[in-house]
Amino acid sequence: MKIKSAYLLSIFFTFFFSLSFAQILEPVKWTHSVEKLSDTEYQLIFEASIDEGWYVYSQEEPDGLGPLPTYFEYSEQENNYKLIGTTTEPNVAPKFDKVFELDLKKFENEAEFVQKIALINSELNLIEVRVDYQTCNDEKCIPMDYVFNISLDGSEVELEAVEIDERSKALSAALDLGVTGWDNFESTDKVEQKSNFGIFLLGFLGGLIALLTPCVFPMIPLTVSFFTKSSGDNKKGIFNSILYGFFIFLIYALLSLPFHLIDTLDPEILNNISTNVTLNIIFFLIFIAFAFSFFGYYELTLPASWSNALDSKANKIGGFIGIFFMALTLAIVSFSCTGPILGTLLGSSLTADGGATQLSLGMSGFGLALALPFTLFAMFPKWLNSLPKSGGWLNTVKVVLGFIELGLALKFLSNADLVEHWGLLKREIFIGLWILIGIGLVLYLFGKIKFPHDGPLKKLGGFRITTAILFLAFVLYLIPGVTNTKYANLKLLSGFPPPLFYSVYEKSSECPLDLNCYKTIEEGLEAAKLENKPIMLDFTGWACVNCRKMEEQVWSTSKVYDILSDEYIIISLYVDDKTLLPKAEQFQYLRPSGTVKDIETIGNKWATLQTKNFKNNSQPYYVLVNHDMELLNATRAYTPNAGTYYQWLLEGLGNFNTVKF
Repeated sequence: MKIKSAYLLSIFFTFFFSLSFAQILEPVKWTHSVEKLSDTEYQLIFEASIDEGWYVYSQEEPDGLGPLPTYFEYSEQENNYKLIGTTTEPNVAPKFDKVFELDLKKFENEAEFVQKIALINSELNLIEVRVDYQTCNDEKCIPMDYVFNISLDGSEVELEAVEIDERSKALSAALDLGVTGWDNFESTDKVEQKSNFGIFLLGFLGGLIALLTPCVFPMIPLTVSFFTKSSGDNKKGIFNSILYGFFIFLIYALLSLPFHLIDTLDPEILNNISTNVTLNIIFFLIFIAFAFSFFGYYELTLPASWSNALDSKANKIGGFIGIFFMALTLAIVSFSCTGPILGTLLGSSLTADGGATQLSLGMSGFGLALALPFTLFAMFPKWLNSLPKSGGWLNTVKVVLGFIELGLALKFLSNADLVEHWGLLKREIFIGLWILIGIGLVLYLFGKIKFPHDGPLKKLGGFRITTAILFLAFVLYLIPGVTNTKYANLKLLSGFPPPLFYSVYEKSSECPLDLNCYKTIEEGLEAAKLENKPIMLDFTGWACVNCRKMEEQVWSTSKVYDILSDEYIIISLYVDDKTLLPKAEQFQYLRPSGTVKDIETIGNKWATLQTKNFKNNSQPYYVLVNHDMELLNATRAYTPNAGTYYQWLLEGLGNFNTVKF
């Protein structure tokens, strides 16, 4: 099926309108039947029963901005059967649709779709057909799908239960650690609230930065003046500006919705996305492209037809919907400036532990910061006089952001490098490249480097000099990071550079801070019994930012380091390790949902073990147990306070020592 820009944009609207559903809705019920036309020809009939007020759309792809067309996919046709003609549908006249504001072919109450087939394989009796469609009412739309399992002779279809072999069953059972002691402790996982607030603030900061770009800043006085003057009524103008700001906030908040839909499919899916090598390399290339766009070598923009169409809608409609289209137009025309910032937010959220929730908060913060000026300046129009005039400083902001994008791009390449163990971006090489980028930025701010859109620099302003000095100080701070000394631990940047043990210098172990650790449950348990020490299960990840922060900011403190080194056996389990397991250790794991997961890598194994035993899939995640896998205290996640973490370790050690082994 041919995919057009309008098709993609209709997906964009689908996510917006479907947000209002807090529960699972199923406005369309499907049934099927079969008519035998001859020994080799059959007619498959698909019937949709549609709830009152809802519609299903035609298979014809609409011209312009419209809904997703209904699409039938017929599986395993080759050497089994062939389609005769196309799937037919009810012949209805186009009808005006309030959601898309187009005359569209749509079906209400019921619809029947028919497809003729001719058998090639005379033994064939079971056919699988999938229908993808969009159902809407006058307010909202939902993308849906349904799978038909069709028996040609009318017999009852018995789907085979998913089975795994005995070896897989045995290896799956081995993942169960038999952890006990859950009733003895209350959860101490309070990190989410703090980290979520932090990502909201980062999103808000990103929105403030976006305000200072050439795509957004000049729009503030123009838009505010439009609302306050065109309405004729000052109160109405203020109300429209507030509504405009609200729609800006709403649009950016809703952009995160697809990731919530993804997150519900599999508890490990966002972790898999964040550590996916291909995706991280794609992010790396995208950020490089964003950087050179900010440098002025080219412009990255969405198709002009999109913004023109939306602007036309806004002018024709007016009212609340017109203001919404104006806000959507701003989001599209400003993409060349906001896109890289949003990309940074997307990448950092998907590679963090909060996943879709943090992305929603970050996008909400971004939208709020972007929306506030349009509301505040409409309420207090005299403030407009205090705004600086547009000029070359706006391009300077873009170039500075370009250098920052280069630095962030290296983080994604580093993620891929860590997961695959390529050895391309060891810690010192990574920091060295950041130093070079920082030097380039400082030289630019001092006027020694120019880019295509830079005008003549007559003199250095105070703010520009101050910014250059701050970045120079940052470069000086980075320099010890390339040495093999105790000063190489750059605590302010923990989590961004590769871990300390991933170094060009020879280290005594491949564990954080040269601590002794084990990489399998069996080896660690054997050592714990031999040394009569408690165990700390450390669920971590090569690309886990908070894991590096814990190791370099908390574990590195003297009290925590000493108790980990002297009193505990650390078992570090990397849930994103892409190293393949030996063939004899690879197996299939049957999830409680009935689906099968292939355990092929070390990361697959440890991620599944964590989810199975602890009903948790975030990292870092720490568990203190004795040799019988009995909890010594509550499990703990990211804990930035070293004193709190030390007391937790001390409590676990005390509980271990109350039992003789």
